[in-house]
Amino acid sequence: MDKARIDQIVDRHGGEASALIQILLEIQRENHWLPAEALKRVSDRLKVPLARTQHIATFYKAFSLVPRGRHEIHVCMGTACHVRGAQRILDTVEDRIGIKAGETDSELKFSLETVNCIGCCALGPVMEIDGKTHGKISPAKTADVLNGYK
Repeated sequence: MDKARIDQIVDRHGGEASALIQILLEIQRENHWLPAEALKRVSDRLKVPLARTQHIATFYKAFSLVPRGRHEIHVCMGTACHVRGAQRILDTVEDRIGIKAGETDSELKFSLETVNCIGCCALGPVMEIDGKTHGKISPAKTADVLNGYK
């Protein structure tokens, strides 16, 4: 991500330090991660210590300091999903895309994470891809859903 694009995002928020999280979220959404150069540029533009920006970027799970895939997959492993077969869903995803939870594939196509709760327990097991929720999902349905992202 170039400096001009970062500047546009900062300017859209009026250069206000109070918008730090929103600015980082926009950069993350476009770039799929937060490079060190982007953090420094945001800190400089907002006149916020780099240590504070780095703290925010490492504190919230929504942010990544390493390259992420274009498609982010979250598999819920919370109690309701777990008892309804979440591990089978996770195993299916791992087999289909060839990576384990916490990893990103070499082509930067997919990143896979487990989460403790997506917030729709009645739909368990639940998988979320790029913010779209897939509930009451089975291993076969998981494979079909993933085919739509290849």
